[in-house]
Amino acid sequence: MERSRDEGDNIPMREIIHIVTPSREVLIDITDRVHAVVSRSGIQNGLVNVYAQGATAAIMIQENWDDSVQTDVVHLLQQMIPRGVWLHDRQDGNGDSHLKSGLVGPSETLPLIDGKLGLSTWQNIFFCEFDGPRKDRKIVCTVMADE
Repeated sequence: MERSRDEGDNIPMREIIHIVTPSREVLIDITDRVHAVVSRSGIQNGLVNVYAQGATAAIMIQENWDDSVQTDVVHLLQQMIPRGVWLHDRQDGNGDSHLKSGLVGPSETLPLIDGKLGLSTWQNIFFCEFDGPRKDRKIVCTVMADE
């Protein structure tokens, strides 16, 4: 865990979350880890930005109630962007991973309301791995207070 925060009431707090990914393509629920960063920040109202470092990973807000939704996301992207047919595959065989992460996007920004993430009942924050398994994926979590 790496953290940085300067002194002051409205100075953003930034922390790096490290995770291990178990397979080539998987969505991993990181909501509790992001909430822990928010709690440590002491900030009650503002914005939380969650950013996946790496050109073959992404961040997605998705349903948390049924794991089949995450599986369906992976399967949809596999159908839309198949493996082994892209020009970049000649370099290192992961052209599809780059396209999937670009389509989903590297970050999400959420409201922070009274110390809680502004997610609905059925929403969670997911790290999307498209080129695993990886021993150390980094997620930058930045908490910013309202003015």
